[in-house]
Amino acid sequence: MAKDRKQPRPKAETPKGFRDYFGAEVAGRKAMLDQIAEVYHRYGFDALESSAVETVEALGKYLPDVDRPNAGVFAWQEDAEGDKPGDWLALRYDLTAPLARVYAQHRNDLPTPYRRYAMGQVWRNEKPGPGRYRQFYQCDADTVGSASMAADAEICAMLCDTLEAVGIPRGDYIVRVNNRKVLNGVLETMGLDDDEKRAAVLRTIDKFDKVGEAGVRELLGKGRLDVSGAYIDGVGLSDAQAEPVIAFLLAGKVVDRRLIDALASAKDMPKGIQAHIQAARDAGDIYAAKGLGIEAESFAVRNRMMLNHLQEIIGESTVGAEGVDELKQIVNLLDAQDYGSDRIVIDSSVVRGLGYYTGPVFEAELTFEITDEKGRPRQFGSVAGGGRYDDLVKRFTGQEVPATGISIGVDRLLAALHAKGRIEATEAGPVVVTVMDRDRMADYQAMVAELRNAGIRAEVYLGNPKNFGNQLKYADKRNAPVAVIEGGDEKAKGVVQIKDLVLGARIAASATHDEWKSQPAQFEVPRAELVGQVRRILTGEG
Repeated sequence: MAKDRKQPRPKAETPKGFRDYFGAEVAGRKAMLDQIAEVYHRYGFDALESSAVETVEALGKYLPDVDRPNAGVFAWQEDAEGDKPGDWLALRYDLTAPLARVYAQHRNDLPTPYRRYAMGQVWRNEKPGPGRYRQFYQCDADTVGSASMAADAEICAMLCDTLEAVGIPRGDYIVRVNNRKVLNGVLETMGLDDDEKRAAVLRTIDKFDKVGEAGVRELLGKGRLDVSGAYIDGVGLSDAQAEPVIAFLLAGKVVDRRLIDALASAKDMPKGIQAHIQAARDAGDIYAAKGLGIEAESFAVRNRMMLNHLQEIIGESTVGAEGVDELKQIVNLLDAQDYGSDRIVIDSSVVRGLGYYTGPVFEAELTFEITDEKGRPRQFGSVAGGGRYDDLVKRFTGQEVPATGISIGVDRLLAALHAKGRIEATEAGPVVVTVMDRDRMADYQAMVAELRNAGIRAEVYLGNPKNFGNQLKYADKRNAPVAVIEGGDEKAKGVVQIKDLVLGARIAASATHDEWKSQPAQFEVPRAELVGQVRRILTGEG
């Protein structure tokens, strides 16, 4: 008789595109979410927690480059009930589509406009890559029910305040603003009426940051050979048709070069400064000239110059003119609040990939350099994006409901702060009360209870207490700042030993023998002073 085959053990590994988060990472994210929530709350937004699961019908098909039903999401069909087929359900891929459903469902009970913020995980069934996961956190704020550009301007201002609140100072970020209507005006001047081609042009423009001007030209035309060796078919536009799109994308560089030329020619600058100015001009980036004495003047006029240049590009287009006028309103409102173009700029290259945007679009970019996995310098890039989506709620109600909002990629923002050394990579662990006599566990639990009641994070060692060295190794692995020791002798004398593990590590790493003797990391205190002495170490008073 054949033996039954044993079931193979499951592999202890995370699914592809997912990862686990441990103590310090979870604590760091929570601290950041609290800081962001404080800013959103200060602006008058209310918290909302919606379901992580939506019907596929409610989510809609708005993911970029997705044409197939249920593609891009984790979806499943419920069991049928009699003759009725089961609903298709999916994990949410963002926090905006669920908001549209929530507002449509509860609109009679909600104020208009409705201002909400939401924080939570989203899931995308896409090919994972370096730093690109299928499950990640987003942090959104949206205003539903207001067509006023004041709502969009407020989102931009709030995004600036949020970045600064979490530790990104002015000068290390830029919020870029564009308007889909301006781009629609450009497409109108091209005579591009085919919806499929317009969508293809939008997707191509959204790749501008990755492939540059030359790559966009190729993709708007016949196509291009990708770095992977695969040939990507183009949109099929002629060079003449593609030119207005290219002019639109390069509008910012044109304006920056005009500004740099005007400002540089008006100043008598040292040769070294002139070289930097020329480099900024070649790049078509006024921000590359920051710190050279011209930025105050240039920032004050750049957005106005940009608006005038966009007006030239869209020509006689009515929808394009409407978009430029909306951008003017936003600039005026931001200027009135002292959010100038040193922080918020009009940038025609911002398109945003999702198909539901109908007006202004926003993107927050971190401008400082980091090094990649090969040690090469590069800019960190985008950490937030959003815009106006006046048609999303209409899918449910049949009536247009104006809305605008922003979404912050929390994990990317955390990675940026880690890269700049503005967040600790490790979290301080608990005070560890060691166990010298397992029969006196009640005494040790009493100590830890006193520490906890005083608001101090603490735990009793719960492993095998036979080897004291292992207890200290455990405390080290827990990143514990303090270990408390009470053996039989200490108990009889009414004292405890307190071991300052942070100071001990510092002494072991660098101090001389005399320094070690003069500043011992372990000392004895009366048992009644346990809490006070531990707090003194934790607060750095001693």
